[in-house]
Amino acid sequence: MAANIRFINPEGLARSPAYTQVVEVVSPGRTVYISGQLGTARDGKLAGDFRAQAEQVFENLATALASVGAGFSDIVKIDSYLADIAHLPILREVRALHLNPAAPPASTTIAVSGFARAGALLEVEAIAVVPGLAARPPRPSAKRAAGASAAGAVKAAPRKGK
Repeated sequence: MAANIRFINPEGLARSPAYTQVVEVVSPGRTVYISGQLGTARDGKLAGDFRAQAEQVFENLATALASVGAGFSDIVKIDSYLADIAHLPILREVRALHLNPAAPPASTTIAVSGFARAGALLEVEAIAVVPGLAARPPRPSAKRAAGASAAGAVKAAPRKGK
């Protein structure tokens, strides 16, 4: 069964062409949280100006979404943080190339004083709802887990006794 997603702009709230006020999800599917993406390429280098960083951010989001079998149409909430709110029109242009204008996700945009990475001009995070079950690697046996972790998983540090 696919997710039942309603994009609602209730009477009494201002309607925006760029986002939806309320997104309701009723689903047996998966909720995916994507960490804030900067305008960095795979090599870790920041793209140039604001537009270049915004385009890279959306490429990074596409990669993150694809890693769980999702796409931009699965995004139900997107949060954008800008170093300079004057860049908002450029962000809207780039966003419009990727998000569904008929059902735009709920959205928040905030101007911030800075980012953890020097030179970053924006950061965008997203929440997506994806139908179906996650493809999971087999769980390691207790013996294997003691010596090695599954690919891509982080091994927990041993606890110190009292």
